[in-house]
Amino acid sequence: MPDKEKKVKKNWFVRHKTLTVLIAIFLVGFIAIAVGGDSSTTTKNGISPSATNENSNTSNEVVAKIGEPARDGKFEFIVKGLDCGKTTVGTNEYLTKTAQGQFCMLSITIKNIGNEPQSLFSANHYLFNATGQKYAADDTATMYAAPQGATWYSDINPGNSVEGIIVFDIPKDQIATSAQLHDSAYSNGVKISLQ
Repeated sequence: MPDKEKKVKKNWFVRHKTLTVLIAIFLVGFIAIAVGGDSSTTTKNGISPSATNENSNTSNEVVAKIGEPARDGKFEFIVKGLDCGKTTVGTNEYLTKTAQGQFCMLSITIKNIGNEPQSLFSANHYLFNATGQKYAADDTATMYAAPQGATWYSDINPGNSVEGIIVFDIPKDQIATSAQLHDSAYSNGVKISLQ
């Protein structure tokens, strides 16, 4: 009997070929998406901030304001506004999330300006306060607040755009002064003033 159990344990991957292949495909796809972004960042006039100041750190330099387009890699972002102060988001009693502090909802349009599809993940975006503290997006709150999922996760084809909100959970006594938006987890990002 012990020999039979050992044989079953050794052949788990063989017995679950389909599951193993699906997991491998998912991991390869996720890694390809994560590293697939272009790290170039430009303002609305198409000039890279680093072209005007080669020593600048583009992820820390504000290049646009609310209503102005800013680019990072294959994405062009237009932030329409920021609404803070909500304590819960959701569509019903089962799909509701309560903030640890307050929810800030970043209204945004994201357009693919590249030549191939690019995946949008809400987790690749951040808010900052005046002292430089960094706040991550709340993926669950974003999904509950925007159940159609356009800004939580989307594959955007060239020339297409999505519009919606990305939700952040920040302390009640803090004010977000800027947003840092990325076309992928590894891009430089582009910083937008929210004031």
